[in-house]
Amino acid sequence: MKGLIIAAGYGTRFLPVTKTVPKEMLPLIDTPSISFVIDEFISAGIEDIVIVTSRRKKSLEDFFDRDVELEGLFEKEGNREKLMQIIPPKVRVSFIRQQEMLGTGHALLQARSLMGDEPFICAYPDDIHFGTPSLSAQLIEAYQQTGCTVLASLHDPPQLQRYGVLDLADDGIHVENIIEKPPKGSEPSREASIGRYLYTPDIFPLLEEGWRSHDTAEGEYYHIYALKQLMDRRRVVHRRISGERLDIGSPQGYLRALLRYALGRKDLADVVYEEAALNSRAIDS
Repeated sequence: MKGLIIAAGYGTRFLPVTKTVPKEMLPLIDTPSISFVIDEFISAGIEDIVIVTSRRKKSLEDFFDRDVELEGLFEKEGNREKLMQIIPPKVRVSFIRQQEMLGTGHALLQARSLMGDEPFICAYPDDIHFGTPSLSAQLIEAYQQTGCTVLASLHDPPQLQRYGVLDLADDGIHVENIIEKPPKGSEPSREASIGRYLYTPDIFPLLEEGWRSHDTAEGEYYHIYALKQLMDRRRVVHRRISGERLDIGSPQGYLRALLRYALGRKDLADVVYEEAALNSRAIDS
């Protein structure tokens, strides 16, 4: 099974830094956020990864390439620790560019020729996951049980109305619809769709079908059309995820994830606690 990362967007919520730095390269301390998705894929046994990028994202390609000069320097110094930090992950990474920002459905179509006739995990890197089994592994398990496209869902998150909420069949497993940002009190369930999908290859003909009838003057083309066609055929299920999911798609969420990650590292947790104590004393005074 392959992995696909959609990373072509502008990242406008993080301007001005994303004018030159891809949002996916913004670090949690010293680790680019996209690395967490790559590690998730690897832990699920995925060895082939396709990344959809755009013209402003060349540093993403550089990050997954070797730096021979730096490797030579660290080898000469005998600094194996730093050498291991810059060695690219042992997966095959391919890049394809979305030349125009025409939506997620269009981005998926750019990768069709590279994905082959097999299921694949699709990740939007605004979502990162901590826990075992990995989020991708959980989706693969659900696919093995059902043979269907699988949506990752978060059960009863705060501010449910901000999400696409799943309308479930009577069996509680199959998905019949996604209601985007439903008004409070009208939610069809307590299951929110998040940025991880396992698509079966039958998604591509439906994406093509929707694209042929899409008028770009009406805006971007999304994957929802094709997904709903699969839902009508009872070919979509959801997997309620376990573990911790962090949303880094906004500055507020990114800051929370940064603090959460720092607290989980022995070399950094004390700094966070010390700063919190200092700020608390300053407020009290």
